[in-house]
Amino acid sequence: MQRTPIYDARNNLSHFIKIAEGGEPVELTRHDKPVAVIVSWNDWEATKPQNSFMDWYFKFRKENKDLFEDPTWEGLVIPKDEYLDEEYNKRIDAMWGEA
Repeated sequence: MQRTPIYDARNNLSHFIKIAEGGEPVELTRHDKPVAVIVSWNDWEATKPQNSFMDWYFKFRKENKDLFEDPTWEGLVIPKDEYLDEEYNKRIDAMWGEA
C-alpha cells in the first residue's frame, strides 16, 4: 500500500488514481495519521455487502405475506416430527430428571 499526504494527493490525484486502478490502494494521511484510502472500483465492489439482513427480511416478509397476516398461523405447515406429543413430553421430563 502506498502512503501519501493529502496535499501531495491533491496535487497529483490522477497519478494516485492510476496506482489504485492498478490494484494497489493509496493511503492518504494528515500529519502522518491515516484518514482515507483510494481503492479501485473492483476492490470497492468486492468489499461492499451484497445483501443485508434487512433486505432479506423484507423480501421474506413480502413473499410470505399471507403467513404474517394470519395471527393463528394456520397456514404454516408443521412437519409431523415437530408436533409436541406425549413422547416429546416424556423425553423432556427425562432430560430434566422429572420422570
